[in-house]
Amino acid sequence: MKHVHFIGIGGTAMATLAVMLKRRGVDVQGSDQTIYPPMSDVLEAEEIEPFDGFRSEQISDDVDLVIVGNAISRGNVELEAVLDRKLVYASLPEVVRDQFLWDARSLVVTGTHGKTTTAALVAWLLTHAGHDPSLLMGGVARNFGASHRLGRGREFVIEGDEYDSAFFDKTAKFLKYLPDVAVVGNLEFDHADIYNDLEAIRVEFRRLVRLIPRQGLLIVGADSDEASVLRDEAHCRVESFGLSSSADWKAVSITPVRTGTTFCIERNGEPFVEITSPLLGDYNVRNVLAATAMVTAVGVGAEDIAKGVATFEGVKRRLELLGEVRGVTIYDDFAHHPTAVAETLAAVRGAYPGRRIWSIFEPRSATACRRMVEADLASALRTADEVVLAPVYRKTVAEAIRLSPERVVAMLTTKGVRARYLPRIEDIVKVVVEESREGDQVVIMSNGAFDGIHNKLLTSLSVA
Repeated sequence: MKHVHFIGIGGTAMATLAVMLKRRGVDVQGSDQTIYPPMSDVLEAEEIEPFDGFRSEQISDDVDLVIVGNAISRGNVELEAVLDRKLVYASLPEVVRDQFLWDARSLVVTGTHGKTTTAALVAWLLTHAGHDPSLLMGGVARNFGASHRLGRGREFVIEGDEYDSAFFDKTAKFLKYLPDVAVVGNLEFDHADIYNDLEAIRVEFRRLVRLIPRQGLLIVGADSDEASVLRDEAHCRVESFGLSSSADWKAVSITPVRTGTTFCIERNGEPFVEITSPLLGDYNVRNVLAATAMVTAVGVGAEDIAKGVATFEGVKRRLELLGEVRGVTIYDDFAHHPTAVAETLAAVRGAYPGRRIWSIFEPRSATACRRMVEADLASALRTADEVVLAPVYRKTVAEAIRLSPERVVAMLTTKGVRARYLPRIEDIVKVVVEESREGDQVVIMSNGAFDGIHNKLLTSLSVA
């Protein structure tokens, strides 16, 4: 494979794979629309200049493989050209498997929530302990300054996304990742554009568990009933983690502080290691537990785990502290599912009791844009003191099933929560600048660029 063209190169995983292949000496090109940071910066740093927009003539005659992103559908002019010309094409997970995983010890981190942070932490713990792993994940790990790593060790850590693989393969990506050790932290309904119901997602996770070899290991979240029942599908050893008393890997004596969280890990009821984590929230305690179980399985000791966790820098856009201006603290968070929203706000509340918390939420993901999540979203947002909802991003969702920010605001208002719907970014910025006060914690939540609201808010606060 010498020359590859990516259709849809701007997605996180696609851009990351492009960089990894280029570093292996492959000539890489690709096309997309509206590529924004951080992946536009990643491509630029590697001197990969994407074509702006899709045109059939951009696929040159010397291309020997076309990698088709899972956001690409029939009707895309480049995809139609590939099919007409009968060029060799593949999905991203197929290429990852065939180029990187057959000779690796594959450590796959899955679940509806927490997989990006857990994958980054696993890779960092292995690196800190001298294992020199490879990594592919859907976010930028701050310890590596990238969403990938190419190491010389046998371990390959990969975030296992349950999203579908490509227009021609609607099964989950993680089914291609040859798991030797797999984490299933939790399981909820998500990706409403792909799955009709929770049972459809359960099917994919059952298939994943059945792929783990007999000498492999399945690690399930004890605090998630849906994850726990998957142990019945396994043909390998199974361990559990969580805050539940029944967990094999359990956290006790959890103490939130402004700089993170301290706790002790017990394994099978016996003390294992004391942890000082820079991460906030019980959900991140669970992420540390999952990572601990995974790296212990490949030979990392307790002392190295403790030192590695203490020096972990987190993942960009996961409760990322952007700055403090006039005593107002601004965070960027990727939360887009009601459960993630609730966990994120609980983490900030635990670290800053008595402080006023703002939640600024953009309904952007395929699930968050749908009416079906309104009640759960309102329940999640109730723990904030000030709630601001932005417009629904996906206007293509039919109005009959589209989330209504006004209805969510009404639900919150009846519960005594100060909430409002502001249809313009400028209005949101103006309200926060005028009404915030010293000590406020402002959490901006979206799984997209949110029209650059983060920098606009920081700039406006600094000049007010």
